[in-house]
Amino acid sequence: MAKKQIEPGTKPLICTPLVGTTKELIFEQLQQVLSKRPDVIEWRADFFQDIANTDAVVAIAKQIQALCGDAPLIFTIRSQFEGGQPIALSDAEVIELDAAICKAAAAEYVDCELRNDLQRINKLRQAASQSGTKIIGSFHNFHQTPSRADIVNKLAEAAEKQLDVAKVAVMPQTLEDVLTLLSATLEAKSRLSIPLITMSMGKYGMVSRMIGGVFGTSLTFAVGAQASAPGQVPIEELRTVLQTVENTMGN
Repeated sequence: MAKKQIEPGTKPLICTPLVGTTKELIFEQLQQVLSKRPDVIEWRADFFQDIANTDAVVAIAKQIQALCGDAPLIFTIRSQFEGGQPIALSDAEVIELDAAICKAAAAEYVDCELRNDLQRINKLRQAASQSGTKIIGSFHNFHQTPSRADIVNKLAEAAEKQLDVAKVAVMPQTLEDVLTLLSATLEAKSRLSIPLITMSMGKYGMVSRMIGGVFGTSLTFAVGAQASAPGQVPIEELRTVLQTVENTMGN
């Protein structure tokens, strides 16, 4: 079965996260999520308590992938520095695990934080190229919203580092911050050729998850079983809003 692709477009794909701490909880969440028919599944492996066991992580990823149908799998280890869970792996070891996922073709996409140095990113790119895995270059700020120029530059950095998708998630303090994120997304859409994933988090930013596609984001996150970031809304509600936006804009 052909997997969906994260591509530029007006109606973003809906991604739901898996945040279980054990294998049993992960697959329990997966069953709940699959019943709601998301376009994409993300496994937030930083929640997994046995993350240091590479063989176990790769095996679980392949099992998740096999159950996802046409929904591609994003494998993500979010660092504590960018809002993830504390884990017993160094940044270098995270890249090693990401590379193992790529070599095993156990996910269609692997998330890589842009703060990694170029040597690590190139190592991951080499592993990904062997299996056709795509890399999402990501940046998260859970404290504030950078300037429009800084957001655009972060998205451009992913393209400059020859990654396949650019992702930025920021925290707004005001509604004006949400406008900054949306405006930056629109500018980046006109400048970059790779797909973009952007969002403003929290209660103010919730609207960006609903109308971000109009401004250029190709994917938005929704709650299937349990949220992985503040401001995510239930998938059923988000799907209704996205369909309304699509119908109204005539796409």
